[in-house]
Amino acid sequence: MFKKEIIDALAWFENEKFSANFPLDYCLPVYHNVSNEHLPHLKHIIHYKNEKEFEEDLDCLSKNFQWVTFDEFKDYVKGNFKPKRKIALLTFDDGYREFYDVVIPVLEKKGIYAMNFVNPAFIDNKDMMFRCKVSLIKDTLDNLNCDNPSILKLKYHQSKTIEDLSTQFEVDFQDYLEEKKPYLSLDQLHQITSKGFGISSHGMNHPLYHEVPISEQLENTILGYNYMRENGFHYESFAFPFTDFGVEKSFFDELFKNKDIFCTFGSAGVKMDSVSKNFHRIPMETGETASQILKKEIAYFKFKKVLNKNKIIRK
Repeated sequence: MFKKEIIDALAWFENEKFSANFPLDYCLPVYHNVSNEHLPHLKHIIHYKNEKEFEEDLDCLSKNFQWVTFDEFKDYVKGNFKPKRKIALLTFDDGYREFYDVVIPVLEKKGIYAMNFVNPAFIDNKDMMFRCKVSLIKDTLDNLNCDNPSILKLKYHQSKTIEDLSTQFEVDFQDYLEEKKPYLSLDQLHQITSKGFGISSHGMNHPLYHEVPISEQLENTILGYNYMRENGFHYESFAFPFTDFGVEKSFFDELFKNKDIFCTFGSAGVKMDSVSKNFHRIPMETGETASQILKKEIAYFKFKKVLNKNKIIRK
């Protein structure tokens, strides 16, 4: 709470000249979904924005940054692309269906590129990420007036507990997948790339990396990489599911032995990293506007800079 109060106080002094005040030369916003609907599989785990809020975010970012494609971002990192102002690469995670139905029409209207990092295990609605299953159970309990917030604390390795609870409260994940189709299909992913947008890897099935051994981290990442390569998507990048917090230097050392992999993406906000090929994105689903989020990110970066702690050091 004290940390939040400090950031809120410092952010009050920031203005909206983000193109001048932003401490890095690149801005990497990340969303999961955009919808005007109640989505039981996300409602209790992600503060996704509606279409109007999303468009307002884009307008704010467009005033201050030059939107780029992933190929332009790579060229920028290599020093082969000279933008007219600080750049922004728009990213999404998890491959939800609304990216095709809601997001892309907005982006096409505004002429903005985006990249979606997806989990092959969920493409074609074959399965659902464990946190989405937990959200569905929580939604059912709320409808029954049975408040049990501890359910939201269930973890990746507690799949049996999640399945047992779904049986107990008659939550049929397979029926939900077949009826609602929350994830993109492989055909939709190919249509997305044909429209000029990007698809890349989010690992195979969305574990929280620091909760699994490094051997499993690497296996999950390699499986995602293989799927992207085999299906004609961007295999040169990988975005950590949830967060890259606690991921050790040895993971990156081993991963980047594969020279095909150009970079990875974390989600620590406006931060630098001792692993030069790991770029941090700004979570945009905090319940605040893009302007509020950017002000806080800039203020916090300045504060951490004084303490010499605005760079993540991997050990």
